[in-house]
Amino acid sequence: MNRIKTAVVGAGKMGAIHAKVLAGLENSRLVAIIDKDFEKAEKLAKKYKAQPFDSVDKAVDMVEAATVSAPTTVHLELAEKFIINGRHVLIEKPLAASVEQGRRIVELGKKYDVIVAVGHSERCNPVVQAMKRLEIEPRFIESVRISPYSFRSTDIGVVHDMMIHDLDIILALARSRPVKVDASGVNVIGDHEDICNARITFENGCVANATASRLSLKTVRKVRVFSRQAYLSLDFFTKEGTAIKAATNVDVVKWIREKQKLGIFDFAKINWPDLLHIEKLDIDDREPLRVEQEAFLQAVADRTKRPEVTGDEGLAALECADMITQSIKAAALKLEI
Repeated sequence: MNRIKTAVVGAGKMGAIHAKVLAGLENSRLVAIIDKDFEKAEKLAKKYKAQPFDSVDKAVDMVEAATVSAPTTVHLELAEKFIINGRHVLIEKPLAASVEQGRRIVELGKKYDVIVAVGHSERCNPVVQAMKRLEIEPRFIESVRISPYSFRSTDIGVVHDMMIHDLDIILALARSRPVKVDASGVNVIGDHEDICNARITFENGCVANATASRLSLKTVRKVRVFSRQAYLSLDFFTKEGTAIKAATNVDVVKWIREKQKLGIFDFAKINWPDLLHIEKLDIDDREPLRVEQEAFLQAVADRTKRPEVTGDEGLAALECADMITQSIKAAALKLEI
């Protein structure tokens, strides 16, 4: 097997995790760690027998694919250097610091014919992978993502830091364009919103309600999906999922309706789990970042394949996040007036 020469930009916590994954993949040969803090790059590179660099310019010629795990504000600057040299990139979420910068990255990827992937690792969560196999058509989606303050990603608000994971999943499920957003948000610790609730209406009629907070005392990552095919309850944190499929409960619904007509059905006395056919989703416990990197490198090696989250999809999530932050600002202005 021809191993792809890979690099990681950013020797921080996420960069170290990506380096560990890439060093362990059969189709990857981790050759470079890049960080403007050369000592950090050197320390991480030594661990995986790679070469350390303090700039992309010094390493770009020796790599084929790079993972950009640096502050969002420099995503465009770093990604552009790889792309214009024909190198494929996986960029940690969010794709860029602004929609305009995100569009620039996607346009460059198409112009230079390289793979641009985005690190929305939650899409690679085994619960999401299991849900994807059901091929449902949701009508209403509810997501809740809360956690204690991590003191990282302070350069962006909770929408771009945390909620964007769920926005990416919601967009992938809805398969439609958002046409209306109503959102409210509050900043408590810094200059950006720390709590947000958004209601998103899609062109096809699907509606999503998303809540995110980084000021909680506990961690919750849950999504509920309502569709004609099934009701899904998903827990990304515990990696558990439950499905109540319409097809397997047709006889139960028919029986209830018959009893109602006879006036002998009392909803108050019913224990629904005893009546309904409830399935646990078949979930494999694969590491999300490994799934993400495997898909990225497979797309690099075989252009008929695609990464888990493409540049276009990462841009769509960024555009939706931007609609939400604009709605927050508009709501704040109304309160001031």
